Amino acid sequence: MDQTEMITKVLGETGRVVDGIEPSQLDNPSPCTEWTVRDVLNHVTGGATMFAVCVRDGSMSDEQLGAVMAGDNLGSDYKGAFHAASTAALDAFDEPGAAEKMVTLPFGTMPAGVAINIAIFDVATHTWDLARGTGQTMQLDPEVLAAAYGLAQGMIAGMRENGVVGPEVVVPADAPMADRLAGLTGRTP
Repeated sequence: MDQTEMITKVLGETGRVVDGIEPSQLDNPSPCTEWTVRDVLNHVTGGATMFAVCVRDGSMSDEQLGAVMAGDNLGSDYKGAFHAASTAALDAFDEPGAAEKMVTLPFGTMPAGVAINIAIFDVATHTWDLARGTGQTMQLDPEVLAAAYGLAQGMIAGMRENGVVGPEVVVPADAPMADRLAGLTGRTP
């Protein structure tokens, strides 16, 4: 399965979970301890917008980036906002040659294929957060979950050093892959 297929499956599952979120659940705590369900969804929606613009245009202005990363990306229609942003990201990732294009993100300049890997790992992790925070179950393709876990293993040390994720929570080796990914990223399954 290629990267575009994987991010399509991740965002599809995220969309299913988002569609299951009731308005009364937006203020629920999430396993991403500093954020509510709304905060996690706002981050994922903003991230999808950021990836869409950066893959399409090569970068995003500081003003745009500030608005997307610190602003309200959901408005009054959180489901519609997420679906619009994820569709824009998928359209950008699906363009011929997109994976080879150089993009500038807040954390550096890289081929868009590397950015897609970051998105696969980040969105899979936050989909688990959204599902847990709203009493749902993440039903992501096992192959995609295994890929997200492998990507996380390669990126996690730097993320811990920067304080982006907390210390690993040890989970049994035979735990479901989604729970192993959560534990690796500092969440308690």
